[in-house]
Amino acid sequence: MTQIAAVRGVLPEHRYAQAELTRAFVREWELEGGRRTLLERLHRNVGVEFRHLTLPIQRYVEISDFGAANEAYVDGALDLGARASETAIEEAGLDPRDIDLILLASTTGVAAPSLDSRLVERLGLRHDVKRLPLFGLGCAGGAAGLARVHDYLRGWPDHTALLLSVELCSLTLQRDDLSIANFVGSALFGDGAAAVVACGAGRRTAGPSVIATRSRFYPGTGHVMGWQVSAKGFQVMLDPGIPDLVRTHLAHDVDGFLAEHDLTTKDVTAWVCHPGGPKVLEAIAETLDLPDGALDVTWRSLARNGNLSSASVLHVLRDTLALRPEPGTHGLLMALGPGFCAELVLLRW
Repeated sequence: MTQIAAVRGVLPEHRYAQAELTRAFVREWELEGGRRTLLERLHRNVGVEFRHLTLPIQRYVEISDFGAANEAYVDGALDLGARASETAIEEAGLDPRDIDLILLASTTGVAAPSLDSRLVERLGLRHDVKRLPLFGLGCAGGAAGLARVHDYLRGWPDHTALLLSVELCSLTLQRDDLSIANFVGSALFGDGAAAVVACGAGRRTAGPSVIATRSRFYPGTGHVMGWQVSAKGFQVMLDPGIPDLVRTHLAHDVDGFLAEHDLTTKDVTAWVCHPGGPKVLEAIAETLDLPDGALDVTWRSLARNGNLSSASVLHVLRDTLALRPEPGTHGLLMALGPGFCAELVLLRW
C-alpha cells in the first residue's frame, strides 16, 4: 500500500478579503444596475471569505494578453511549487535526491519544458528522476494525481514520489467576459499549491495509507466544466447543472467503490472533499446522506482560501491530518473535474 509521508499546502503572500475583491471587479468591469447586483450576490453567496493571489491586485490590469498571463503563471507557479515541494520533502524527513518520481498537476497555464522539469535542478532532484506532468484535469487533478502516484508505487514499492499541484486561477479570469460563468469564477477561485510525499509499501511511514482508487468518467458531459481556449486565454466553462450530475451519479459510484472493500459510507469517518462551491458541497452531502459536520474541513478551506482547483483537495487532506483521525479508520478523498469526471481515493489512517 502507498504510504503518505507528508502533505504541505502553501499560498501566495497577497491575501484579500472577499469584499475587497468584489469592489475591485465592480470597478474593473464598470458594473452598474442588475449586473452589479448579480456579481455582488454571487460573491456573497459562494462561502468564500478570503483568497490569495499570486500578484498584488493592482498588477492584474497590466496583463494585456494570454502571453503575459502565461508568463506570470510560469514564474509564480515555479516559486509556489518550489516552496510546497521543499517543505513537504523536509517534513517527510527526506532529501530531494530520495525522490524517484515527480508528478505535477496544473491546468491554469502551459509550459514546455514543463514545470516539473524546471524544478529538477531548483529542488536538487536526481537527474534520473521520472517526471509526469498532468494537464486538463482541473479540480480533479489533486485526487487523480494521488491515484496515479499510488499506481506507480504499487509497481515500484521501494520508491518515493512527490505529487505537486499548483494552480494560479487568478491569471485565467477574462477581463472582457461578463458571463455568469466568469462571474462565478471571479467569486470562487483563488491561487495556491500543495505537495504530497508518498512512499511505496517497502518504506514505512507514520501517515495514512492509500488502499484503492477509482476513476469515473461521465459520457456526454464535456461541456460541463473546463476551458474554451482562445487568443485571449482560458475562458471558464461552468454549467449550472453540475449539482444535478452529482445527485444523479455520485452515490452509486461511491457506494459501489466502498462495497468492493466491504465498507459503506457509515464506515467512512473522514470525508476529504474538494471545495467545489456551496451548491456542489450541498449536493454531495445530500446524495451521500452524510452526517452533520462531515464536510466541515472542506467548508473551512473554502472560506479561508476559495477554490484552488487541483490543489484544494490536498489542502483539505492536510487539514484533516492535523485533526489526527483515529488509527484504523477510513477516509475517502474525492474531487470532480473536467470530463466530467470523479476521482475517488480510499484512505486508512
